Amino acid sequence: MKPDTASLLLAWYDQNRRVLPWRALPGQTPDPYGVWLSEIMLQQTVVATVIPYYQRFLAAYPTVHDLAQAPLNEVLQLWAGLGYYARARNLHACAQKVSKIGFFPSDVNELLELPGIGAYTSRAIASIAFNQPFVPIDGNVERLIARLRGIEDPLPASRALLHQEASKLNNSAIAQERPSDFAQALFDLGATICTPRNPSCLLCPCQTNCEAFKAGNAKDLPKRSPKPQRPTRYGVVFRVINPNGDILLRTRPPQGLLGGTDELPGTPWREKPWTEKEALEFAPITKNWQKLGEIKHIFTHFILILTVYEMTSNLYDIRDIKCFDSSFKPPKASALSSAMKKCIILAQG
Repeated sequence: MKPDTASLLLAWYDQNRRVLPWRALPGQTPDPYGVWLSEIMLQQTVVATVIPYYQRFLAAYPTVHDLAQAPLNEVLQLWAGLGYYARARNLHACAQKVSKIGFFPSDVNELLELPGIGAYTSRAIASIAFNQPFVPIDGNVERLIARLRGIEDPLPASRALLHQEASKLNNSAIAQERPSDFAQALFDLGATICTPRNPSCLLCPCQTNCEAFKAGNAKDLPKRSPKPQRPTRYGVVFRVINPNGDILLRTRPPQGLLGGTDELPGTPWREKPWTEKEALEFAPITKNWQKLGEIKHIFTHFILILTVYEMTSNLYDIRDIKCFDSSFKPPKASALSSAMKKCIILAQG
């Protein structure tokens, strides 16, 4: 009889579990606030990037009530650089709702009613923070189950099958007894052993139960259908700096891409490059401008090329500024996206 996969995984986890700032140590009770905060930050973002952001957030907002009472712009500023800014807006909205309730709900359906919490995150919180027997299924778990079961149908078409199979991973008694540890064991195995490229199959505790290991094709699974090529969009931005070193910035609409973040004034983004004559129609001041260069930023669904202009002289009358939705802000007190930081660094360097 083959050993139970959950037993093998948990025995490995007890010896090899990662120490993470949001993870309770053995014998400790997980903090739902820390679990939720980390799970929101870890969406589309790797652990190494998240750790310093998590630590800064926890220092600034030790409890969900502190986060709920913070101004949204302050939250966005602290989030700046982590990307996917809808997460930050939903984080703030969720904190306000939880603070009003008085505690994090433990029921999956109640968690699903909170802003920014979907199927995966609700199950992750329920299993990790409240020890409920759910399998949170993310990309790591999809990869694990594709290899364990030897499923060669490509994603995304195979997603429903992968989720169906993954939901059975905790059927054994030991997994049901330790839901929090089991969920985190899956994450750790995917992050350290069953990695996307060059998995360490010889070190894997589950190799005896793994169809991909037997077939020698673990590194090829899960298969994926070819992705369409990302389109490219173009924009132009203008940097104006005052004698105090503050930069003229405007705030993007609260909804949509980079919602609520600060940006240099400029053109809309479109599918063809802007001529200089076209772009200067959007300049915040009618002055002489010089082109400093371009930055490239890759979003999930498109590539953005921004051309950066700077005035040839910093002498201007404040009344000349025609960008009425903008104001001067110190860079350190602004919620700048990674794309805007690239533009400002280019302009400064």
